[in-house]
Amino acid sequence: MTENEKLDRIAISVRSHRLLRVLLRENPMLETIMRESKNEIEAQLGVKNWIHSEHGSRKDAFRFQTDMVTRLENFEKLSWNDYAIIRILDYIDHAGIEYPDRNLRGEIAVSNPIRLIWLAVIKGTGGAKPEFFIDMIELFRQLRGESNQVVPDRDTVERWMDRYPSGLDPRIVELRKENRDRIISLIIEKIDTGEINDGKYSFPEGLTQEQKQETVRQWWDSYKFHLRFAFRSPDMLNEMVGHSLDPDTMRILYDAEKAGIPFFVNPYYLSLLHVRVPYFAIGADLAIRHYIVYSRQLVDEFGHIVAWEKEDEVIPGKPNAAGWVLPSYNNIHRRYPEVAILIPDSMGRACGGLCSSCQRMFDFQRGNLNFDLEKLRPTEKWPAKLTTLLKYFEEDTQLRDILITGGDALMSSDETIGKMLDAICEMAMRKAKRNKERAEGEKMAEIQRIRLGTRMLAYLPQRITPDLAAILGDFRQKAQKAGISQFIIQTHFESPMEVTPEVKVAVQQLVKAGWIITNQLVFSAAASRRGHTAKLRQVLNDVGILSYYTFTVKGYMENNFNFAPNARIVQEQLEEKIIGKIDRQHYDTIRHFPDNAEDIVGNINALRRFAGIPFLGTDRNVLNLPGVGKSLTFRVVGITRYGRRILQFDHDITRSHSPIINKMGKMIIIESKSIHEYLRQLEELGEDPKEYDGLFGYSIGQTEPRVPIYEYPEYPFTITKELSNIEI
Repeated sequence: MTENEKLDRIAISVRSHRLLRVLLRENPMLETIMRESKNEIEAQLGVKNWIHSEHGSRKDAFRFQTDMVTRLENFEKLSWNDYAIIRILDYIDHAGIEYPDRNLRGEIAVSNPIRLIWLAVIKGTGGAKPEFFIDMIELFRQLRGESNQVVPDRDTVERWMDRYPSGLDPRIVELRKENRDRIISLIIEKIDTGEINDGKYSFPEGLTQEQKQETVRQWWDSYKFHLRFAFRSPDMLNEMVGHSLDPDTMRILYDAEKAGIPFFVNPYYLSLLHVRVPYFAIGADLAIRHYIVYSRQLVDEFGHIVAWEKEDEVIPGKPNAAGWVLPSYNNIHRRYPEVAILIPDSMGRACGGLCSSCQRMFDFQRGNLNFDLEKLRPTEKWPAKLTTLLKYFEEDTQLRDILITGGDALMSSDETIGKMLDAICEMAMRKAKRNKERAEGEKMAEIQRIRLGTRMLAYLPQRITPDLAAILGDFRQKAQKAGISQFIIQTHFESPMEVTPEVKVAVQQLVKAGWIITNQLVFSAAASRRGHTAKLRQVLNDVGILSYYTFTVKGYMENNFNFAPNARIVQEQLEEKIIGKIDRQHYDTIRHFPDNAEDIVGNINALRRFAGIPFLGTDRNVLNLPGVGKSLTFRVVGITRYGRRILQFDHDITRSHSPIINKMGKMIIIESKSIHEYLRQLEELGEDPKEYDGLFGYSIGQTEPRVPIYEYPEYPFTITKELSNIEI
């Protein structure tokens, strides 16, 4: 029996019937078409003819719907009603296609919305859930012009932003001191009772309680203390937050422990959670809390998680999903021609904590990643291996950008980081020297950009020591002589509440060393609340950090709790981030920010004042595709009976890719929750769903152009177009 035949027999619920009546009452022509059609084919043809006859004058919509490649200029011509026209026609064009749904462990999802409506009208079957009918009601209201795109004004967006204090707010700072002292007292108690026994962190005989408190406060400033005392069990976690976690949450955490999901929360980061919730910051820490406290969906899926990105499924000796041949399948990851990720065999394979929506959760599931920090220290084999890995960059025709990450680049020791950077500098010099012997048009790309990927600025800013800053500053001076001109710390802040006085000090040290700092936000459900991401951009700018990417949560049902639909990230882009849009007249100014990293705070503030904007919207809202690349160029081409949308993504045509994308075609994404489920979740988080009016209508996205600060510098020569290390 086919999936369609199965749906023929599934009766719809009473609530679905009631919603169906609303849909038909509001759209008499739709009801006529359904009742007069003998089968689903007639129903689809009837709807298609109706759309063409009623809306045939909307030439931009029909042209966009049939374009093989969508472009920004065509997207910007579309009206709100056009979105609905395109979606209905796409539903019909993609009717009956079956998609493996990895949210449901490979269960087949069929998109045939007109058929589901026809079955519901004629037979009362089809199995469509209330969420499906709610989405369809909103779709036809948009078609009729009863649902409008109302872009809020700046005052409204700034009122939303004001709901979220930052970690620099003096009132929040005082609360965090209370949290710190509570955690310190508990650690002292465990040292005194012998529950914690550590030769380095112990007390001499005869110390008073006050002296012990002062001793641990001094330890608190050391990142090694926080890694040593990271909490690794649900009971310890709950004890440290004053037993404030409710029994339901604790049951989930106990189940997570049984399933083998690691816990690793350092004392500093745990001190950012509210225990005594202040009236002026209710819900302000949710984006942090949801990173620490695991969801039921994650626990249930652990053991069944599969890799989201195809490049993560590498077979040694074979090219990856993008066609790149790699010297080491677990040390170098590569998507694009210009950049590759370098993952060292060091403590850089670990992190300062485990984010609940971590893209590498499937590697924790397989046991490839863990928090056994001692076992991750580099062995005597690492220097020779590093030489081999860097030879790959040196001999590649297109590579110009090295992103050192893991894990977390700054989990590596100062010594490991220093030696790695020195080796990169020497490699870059050799590549530039060899290039002088090559003719114009045959020269290789030289190394221009070095990035360190880290969340330590948020998780553990104490890691940014004067010694580390000195290593980074010295490297910058040497590397500039090798032709490297861009030095970037690529970090991940999730909430304005993570930006603390400690963070501000850490950032000051890094920018003084000549490195700029850019942020990648994961657009989780808590971070997607109105104004939250806009406020984060503003607070990051205040301390000297630029936004780089805002990512849709990737993964399947394991990340369902944190997932915000792509409709919401488009809405955020067009309704909230818009107040920080940088006019092109300022592009030349911002392009030169990296040249004076030391003055980044002053330069950001000067541009904000001159442009009259509250933050610099330098980030692009995108999804990391399961295939190759990042994009927000999509259309909703289907919808499951559960109301979960099926999106068809195009690649970002504004940047270079592996030529394999010409064979891959468009990517299908089935979202893990419906728009209605998401709005219900927001309501549980204290939001007013009315503030998200129009969300259902965002069914088309277009990737934003890159802000010039993130472009590579122009070479004074012409490089070869030949690609190396690739097999298509």
